[in-house]
Amino acid sequence: MCGIVGYIGSEQAAPILLDGLSKLEYRGYDSAGVAIYNGDEIKVVKAKGRLKVLSEMTHDGTALPGIAGIGHTRWATHGAPSDTNAHPHYNQDESIVVVHNGIIENYLKLKKKLESRGYTFRSDTDTEVVAHLLDYYYNGDPLEAIGKLMHRVEGSYAFGILFADHPGEIYAARKDSPLIVGSSESGNLIASDVPAVLRYTRSVYYIQNQEIAKLTADSMTFYNIDEEEIEKEPVTIEWDINAAEKGGYEHFMLKEIYEQPGAVRDTFSPRLKDGKIVIEELGMTDEELQAVKKLCIVACGSAYHTGMTCKYVFEGLARIPVEVDLASEFRYRNPILEEGTLVVIISQSGETADSLAALREAKAKGRPVLAIVNVVGSSIAREADNVMYTWAGPEIAVATTKAYSTQLIAQYLLAMKLAQVRGTVDEKTLGEMLADLERLPAQIELLLGNKERIQRFANRYLAAKDVFFIGRGLDYAISMEGSLKLKETSYIHSEAYAAGELKHGTISLIEEGTLVAAVATQDQLLAKMISNIVEVRTRGAFVMAVTNVGNVEIEKNADYVIYIPRTNPYFANSLAIIPLQLFAYYISIGRGCDVDKPRNLAKSVTVE
Repeated sequence: MCGIVGYIGSEQAAPILLDGLSKLEYRGYDSAGVAIYNGDEIKVVKAKGRLKVLSEMTHDGTALPGIAGIGHTRWATHGAPSDTNAHPHYNQDESIVVVHNGIIENYLKLKKKLESRGYTFRSDTDTEVVAHLLDYYYNGDPLEAIGKLMHRVEGSYAFGILFADHPGEIYAARKDSPLIVGSSESGNLIASDVPAVLRYTRSVYYIQNQEIAKLTADSMTFYNIDEEEIEKEPVTIEWDINAAEKGGYEHFMLKEIYEQPGAVRDTFSPRLKDGKIVIEELGMTDEELQAVKKLCIVACGSAYHTGMTCKYVFEGLARIPVEVDLASEFRYRNPILEEGTLVVIISQSGETADSLAALREAKAKGRPVLAIVNVVGSSIAREADNVMYTWAGPEIAVATTKAYSTQLIAQYLLAMKLAQVRGTVDEKTLGEMLADLERLPAQIELLLGNKERIQRFANRYLAAKDVFFIGRGLDYAISMEGSLKLKETSYIHSEAYAAGELKHGTISLIEEGTLVAAVATQDQLLAKMISNIVEVRTRGAFVMAVTNVGNVEIEKNADYVIYIPRTNPYFANSLAIIPLQLFAYYISIGRGCDVDKPRNLAKSVTVE
């Protein structure tokens, strides 16, 4: 996820662009850049690091003359953070300049074609392909070139574009990535999100999929992909400016909970091509995947919980034995890593100290390491033998939500790929699973629509001192994450237990009024889970159950039931975790906790 801005009008553009980017830095912060038409040429200035670096280089923009420009703050997806990979990107003679938010899925194919036509590339990004492809199609008419570009590229994008021989114009186009246009007293603006323009206007136009906008200092015109002019109505924004920095959400955690449908889609969509799983950046051949005899998943915190979930998925689908280790304990047990073991390191930031140490331990023992990370160019990504990226975008709240969900998706894809190449799942079953995977974003949105009911229930337990989560099999792994979300945000003591272990001591903790959250998404274990629910309820527990639609028999034994849509049982975590995240969020804010920055915690743990 990146942030783009643009301005054309009567005032100096660069300070306005930098101000807008400062409101979008939550969208990306590994590099930033601006492109300004200064009357003679398009001047591009960009720098690795946070926006502050660029601001200091340009004296808050005052060192860059010109009244038209575009800007970008980056969250790397293709190419490590660097000055070269920072946006804006441009064609050979720097006469066409582009900023981009999104992912061009067919960029490798387009890049090969352009290279065969003599184009050379400076960066590792997918966006540079856009600049050169525009150059390829350009014959003096920007609209025609942009229309042809949009017909050729696949994936998601929001573009801001400057053409040197059209100095009084800025162009913008969109598909699946957000883009707005605003009109102020001094000129017109484009941006990824409302916060970037609120200081200048509250009247905005929302660009829809496959639409183009042409801005001048005193006009704006909108077109469809076929270059036909269309009419749009402005929308008045009522948001408070400070609140708008969170996109209108009260907290980043809630915002990120609501971003999960898009993050999940962004993680699987580029890897599904013609009904097949294609993980280009994995860098492992089918033969290498077939040679894997064992997986060792190593991670911390919520990432560890995704590994616990996906142990069931890998073993069930690909029939590969899996060990899951806490990174902080991994190297201290002198792990036995036999020939054929693939070590999988999972980390949102790619900088987690214990996970990095575990990676180095595995490599020292001569075993290949696959990293599943969210940050391109991070230490873990650089040191691993192979990398699979989750495209969750920046996550601001300390308690992970969308990064957790995308780590699950990445592992589902890897498990299905392993099953496919090993022949442990037939094509019909695999096709059904892929269809279920593609339905997950819509199903998550459906669950998010149930937030008021969960909030009302959460308000009843604001004074709880202990909450226990129970589950069997994969549901036990879901319970672990549900418990962590609650304890780290609300400071309520919470534990997760394997439901079958209740009678081995845990049940002694249950007393009158104790809240027990029972996760029961695995239908083959439902009868046993109902027995466990009866056991704790008999001893005075109040039971909140999370189960699949249709399991109405659970209502006879649970006090409160949350139903989730049916999906492939291996994917149940992706749905069951949503109400548990919302429950933790509403408990926390009801208790007056700082849900985005819980006490004693940090987003990235870079010390042991």
